[in-house]
Amino acid sequence: MCFPGDGGQSGAVVHGLLRFWLWYLCSRAVHTSVCSLYRLRAVFRSCWPKGATCENRIFNRNRCRVISRIRELLGLRAGSSPRPRGPGCLGCTLSPGRRAVRFLRCCEPRLLMPAFSLCVQQQLLHQSHRGAASRQDLCFDQAAVFIEDAIQYRSINHRMDARSMWLYRLYYSNTFQWTLSLTISLILLLAFIETPSSLTSTADVRFRSAPWDPPCGLTESVEALCLLVFVADVSVKSYLVGWAQFRKNPWLLAYLAVLVVSLADWIVSLSLVCQEPLRIRRLFRPFFLMQNSSMMKKTLKCIRSSLPEMASVVLLLALHLCVFTMLGMLLFTGEKDDGQDRERLTYFRNLPEALTSLLVLLTTANNPDVMTPAYSKNRAYAIFFIVFTLIGSLFLMNLLTAIIYNQFRGYLMKSFQTSLFRRRLGARAAYEVLSSMSTRGEAHPRGVGVDPQDFLQVLQRVQLDSHQKPVIMEKVRSYGGDLLSAEEFQKLFNEFDKRVIKERPPRPEYRSPFLRSAQFLFSHRYFDYLGNLIALGNLVSISVFLVFDADVLPGDRDDFVLGILNCVFILYYVLELLLKAFALGLRRYLSYSSNVFDGLLTVVLLVLEISTLAVYRFPHPGWKPEMLGLLSLWDMARLVNMFIVFRFLRIIPSMKLMALVASTILDLIKNMRAFGGILVVVYYVFAILGINLFRGVVVAPGNGSLAPDNSSAPCGSFEQLEYWANNFDDFAAALITLWNVMVVNNWQVFLDAYRRFSGPWSKMYFVLWWLVSSVIWVNLFLALILENFLHKWDRRAHLQSLAGDPDTCCQVTVDLLFRDVLEEPTEEELLERLSCHPHLRLCR
Repeated sequence: MCFPGDGGQSGAVVHGLLRFWLWYLCSRAVHTSVCSLYRLRAVFRSCWPKGATCENRIFNRNRCRVISRIRELLGLRAGSSPRPRGPGCLGCTLSPGRRAVRFLRCCEPRLLMPAFSLCVQQQLLHQSHRGAASRQDLCFDQAAVFIEDAIQYRSINHRMDARSMWLYRLYYSNTFQWTLSLTISLILLLAFIETPSSLTSTADVRFRSAPWDPPCGLTESVEALCLLVFVADVSVKSYLVGWAQFRKNPWLLAYLAVLVVSLADWIVSLSLVCQEPLRIRRLFRPFFLMQNSSMMKKTLKCIRSSLPEMASVVLLLALHLCVFTMLGMLLFTGEKDDGQDRERLTYFRNLPEALTSLLVLLTTANNPDVMTPAYSKNRAYAIFFIVFTLIGSLFLMNLLTAIIYNQFRGYLMKSFQTSLFRRRLGARAAYEVLSSMSTRGEAHPRGVGVDPQDFLQVLQRVQLDSHQKPVIMEKVRSYGGDLLSAEEFQKLFNEFDKRVIKERPPRPEYRSPFLRSAQFLFSHRYFDYLGNLIALGNLVSISVFLVFDADVLPGDRDDFVLGILNCVFILYYVLELLLKAFALGLRRYLSYSSNVFDGLLTVVLLVLEISTLAVYRFPHPGWKPEMLGLLSLWDMARLVNMFIVFRFLRIIPSMKLMALVASTILDLIKNMRAFGGILVVVYYVFAILGINLFRGVVVAPGNGSLAPDNSSAPCGSFEQLEYWANNFDDFAAALITLWNVMVVNNWQVFLDAYRRFSGPWSKMYFVLWWLVSSVIWVNLFLALILENFLHKWDRRAHLQSLAGDPDTCCQVTVDLLFRDVLEEPTEEELLERLSCHPHLRLCR
């Protein structure tokens, strides 16, 4: 229905804008979080208050009929209240709004009062500005999250709405991650307190007292809290990645399964009042450590990829063992002479004994004992054992090492390549978000790129080191007002690999020429050389007196000369500290870690020396301070003096080859977290298995055990060597026992003892532990050392060029060191991966 107008054109523009905004809001209803119908109703309600009539306003009749019709179509009249069909904007009922738009289109613009039109226009523009501001904040938050993912080499396949991003950043905050790490450590450390408790002074079954066992419910309560934290962890992870990604992620599925099994076993444990014979959930605790480390997952993947090749060599080793076992049993039948008989009775009594003897010989732990009985009778028998050792130990075992290294050789570079791709992908996602903002709302866009001002606002929201953020922001400001291209935006992320070194405080300025000369003298490197020379003399003097006094009884020693020398050296260290603080200034002196170490050591030595002089008086002939206690102040001073040797570590950077080796060791320590974690996992699992299998089998002699007394035990046996502390009666003792077996020195003693105590099947446990620890893990560690050192050695010139001047403001990380040998992902690969993002919605 249309109404005739008055023919005026004053409200045509306003009415056109109003109709455009009504159409725009209704058409965008499916993309907003608040229903457009409610927004329109709110606008008209504010401009036309409820209860107002046409009579109390200066509207003519036709205009009042238009407004009434709009209110009726929008459901603002009594009895007309359309509701959305579902939650959010996706289920809104749009028909009333559409009817209102059609009605406005067929009406003359002059029917609307200019004041009312202006009010509606202002309200709609206000809501538009609020919507644009919220969209801008959303884009900034998305870009900040993508940048944080790129810096930390995290995956970007997670939800990107505002609420999910808040939860995502909270999850990866330092507080939550420290809480999660503390929870993992706590649940792993429970094994030391749970029954059987490790809270005893010794593990020796002859002297160990009854351990304290916690009451039922104490450790279970702590474990329940830890499991609740893990339930929250898996819930947050599954929500952030989405159900579709959750079903495809085997680690998250395994995480959920482990939690279900652990909670079920925990309930069973409480129902049996903590008297259950086996706690299955203990075996699954190391999984919480593995699933929280991406490097450990990569290491497991590397091991899994190496298993087929390793299995082939293990089969060759098994064939080698079987063939020589048969030959040995045929050679040493005991029918020819006493040497053969002793060899047979000791090492080749039956097939399992012969296999065990030759398996131990692969590790050379029983060489030459296994050969001696036969070799003492005939030289020719040595050929059998030499050939076996050459083929098994020197060829097949080293071939196994070569195969593991060959599989692992590209592991470090693959890890860097994956990290680089994640960084480039996160950076490209942030670029796409910010570049879409730079062209929105502009009539004539300057081009495609990122506005540096937008990037600076995003950097304010990114969690960065307080010293690193100003450097990055200064780099961004150097581009001025020009838009950043995709290549320039990617290059900026190389700055995140540089560890910024704070500028050292300036030296004090002295006016006196004498003080300036003294400052130059005591801050020169030759003064450091003199200090190192004095420290070397201190170490030599202590070593000489230790050698001379080795054969002298404590009551006959005279420490007069050593006491005087010790006073002289400590006085020099104090003088050196004061002179360096004078030359460099206290703040600059403390900015060097080597000076902090020297100063702390000097203060400790000074306190000990003053205490020594106060207790034992000044050194004099016949001075014997060590006679006054087990570890007297004098002994403590000499012990602390030995730490002076660490002063010589400061000369390492000046020696290029030594610096290369030292940097390789430091990188190994950083990269050892994943390998150390894998070792913790296998130790933990095997220790729990050992407790369940061998707890209580080692019993002290004389307590009804099968073990003979030490006087009657054979030489080299478990009893004769007094290995009573190597048992599985508690978690701490199990760890030490596994360590001793991993070293494979005398591990045949453990095989024989536990065979006698628990049965021949126990050998399977120890052999499996030897394969996992000594063969697989040790070879992986060797491969890691070779990989790091060879890359550092081949690229030492590049390392020096990156290091440059020692006074530069930045240090480079290992990722940046190998950056130029990695393959940069192409534009097509990044865009294809972004197009497959399950939750990414760019603000275009």
